[in-house]
Amino acid sequence: MRVTSPDYQVVWEKLPDDFRLPDDPVDNINQPSLAAALTESLQLARRLPDRALTPTNYGICATVNGKIVVKAPDWAYIPTITVLRSDVVRSYTPRLQGEIPVLVLEFLSDTDGSEYSIKGTYPPGKFFYYEQILQVPSYGIFEPEAGTLEVYALDEAKRYCLASANEQNRFWIPEMQLFLGVWQGTRENRQGYWLRWWDEQGTLLLWGTEQVEQESQRTEQERQRAEQERQRAERLTAQLRAAGIEPDL
Repeated sequence: MRVTSPDYQVVWEKLPDDFRLPDDPVDNINQPSLAAALTESLQLARRLPDRALTPTNYGICATVNGKIVVKAPDWAYIPTITVLRSDVVRSYTPRLQGEIPVLVLEFLSDTDGSEYSIKGTYPPGKFFYYEQILQVPSYGIFEPEAGTLEVYALDEAKRYCLASANEQNRFWIPEMQLFLGVWQGTRENRQGYWLRWWDEQGTLLLWGTEQVEQESQRTEQERQRAEQERQRAERLTAQLRAAGIEPDL
């Protein structure tokens, strides 16, 4: 599949088998945990369809002006892939193998500013690639240490504009029908800021440990209510016997 503009020609073709993908380690030990947390809550809330893909540090490809471009966002949400999952083990080519991502996220861990790069010449910058080549509807840049999140949304002119958050400082992602925002707390022995999902009613999508804790609290509350009812019954029985009435047990 081919798309042509006055400045560049984009071809959506599968990455050649002999193409050597970058094998760089992730920039920060927290990045895999941040990404896994986003996917887990979607899965547990049944918000992750079978054909959806949430790649982490995984190559999303296009051929621009005859040259292969691969960018690996820290996390992305692809609503539907149209090929077998085994066909996208090494990389993913939008339009050819499924839909374009509706959201890509980058977690800042250095100061080189590559996440903001609008460089259009080869190799293009991330900002330019997500905006002009892939045309991803929403692009988020998260700074985990400070807990700041910027979300850029494509406007009618297919240019990124800084999106506005709601009163709770969360950003609506229309294609996912979810809010994305920053939450502070502990997970996997890491105390700090995390990206979390909230539904349209403002309900937080829980992680597995939170669901277990919630169920444990519910069980304990039921136990306490049962104990209170038992004690109430015992008091009533004692009062009846004190009045010379044998209760019908």
